[in-house]
Amino acid sequence: MLQIKKQSNFLYVLLLIFIVACSKQETSQKKWFKGNLHAHSYWSDGDDFPEMIMDWYKTNLYDFTVLSDHNTLNEGDKWITISKKEYLQKGFINYLTKFGEDWVEHKLDSADNLQVKLKTLQEYKSLFEDENFIMIPSEEITTGFEGKHIHINATNIQKVIKPLKGDSKVAIIQKNIDAILAQRKELNVPIMPHINHPNFGFSLTAEDFVQLNNIQFFEVYNGHPLVHNDGDSIHLSTEQVWDVVNTAYVQQNKPLLYGIAADDSHQYHQLGKKYSNAGRGWVMVESDSLNAESIITAMEAGDFYATTGVQLEELSRVNNQLYIKVKADPNVNYTIEFIGVTASDNKKKVIKVVNDLEASMVLDKDYLFIRARVVSSKTNVNFFDENEFEKAWIQPISFK
Repeated sequence: MLQIKKQSNFLYVLLLIFIVACSKQETSQKKWFKGNLHAHSYWSDGDDFPEMIMDWYKTNLYDFTVLSDHNTLNEGDKWITISKKEYLQKGFINYLTKFGEDWVEHKLDSADNLQVKLKTLQEYKSLFEDENFIMIPSEEITTGFEGKHIHINATNIQKVIKPLKGDSKVAIIQKNIDAILAQRKELNVPIMPHINHPNFGFSLTAEDFVQLNNIQFFEVYNGHPLVHNDGDSIHLSTEQVWDVVNTAYVQQNKPLLYGIAADDSHQYHQLGKKYSNAGRGWVMVESDSLNAESIITAMEAGDFYATTGVQLEELSRVNNQLYIKVKADPNVNYTIEFIGVTASDNKKKVIKVVNDLEASMVLDKDYLFIRARVVSSKTNVNFFDENEFEKAWIQPISFK
């Protein structure tokens, strides 16, 4: 009898070792992928051709990106007239030189204005996509209400969605989110809505978000110089909005809201703080493969962080412990902050601060949720705020 029990225990230990080994193998197969989820081209109000923009992102070692032009999917026939501004005329010459007369369709109209036919996503994707780079179809569903901006991105959208109207901001946002998710259900394709730049025109408040359902993502950082990420004396910053909303969401048993960083790039020829340039904010997604379905699945599980430059070497949650290790730049200091909202009185609190490259924290049920932020001492000439330092935002975790 004792011998049978020993054999049983031995087999149990072997089983545990096998499970742990399989788990480690699965984790080791995952990779970090760099991506931008908000950008514009000549298909709406950007000032460059899709191919030039895609070439920039691929050259700058992004793994995936989108063109989220307003209320369009980069499809159909579209001719544009190139402005006579010198830098835009030069931009056309650069485009023609790079891709050639056989690719670029252009002509002069009766008034000698230069007209160019835009290539569709289906045409230009073949120039760039490979095992290391993909483009995900996207639309920025763009509308408003009583002078307030309502912009919602739909990542991996398959059919254009015309913006829906309503009798309030919240009603309009909800209708358009519902339309995105309805297409997802209809086509059985992962399509991810996210709410853009809430502080653009201080259009959306935390109270607006609290009333919404089925929204899991918003832009905690947007790279456009007019979006007021930091708020002002009478408006909350996007980070403050984030914490207020998640406090309510936990109490309402809704999924946590996750924070995205994105470029919202429009201007590719004039560089500087007053322009909406590329390369200011992105997401790092931990996924088992580089395709739209895997990227969206990973993000919906919270397996990503948002950043304006800070890179993480490791990010893990094991045995209820959150562990962060920063990939250091030379001569740059880093501060890792763990932030939570207390369950007893809903107070936001910086729980722990570590001035080092790595830190960990045992997740505490006394908090409704806990998130982390890494702040560096490094600024970036590409930022529109000269007092801004590179950061990374780690997604919140709840115990409820």
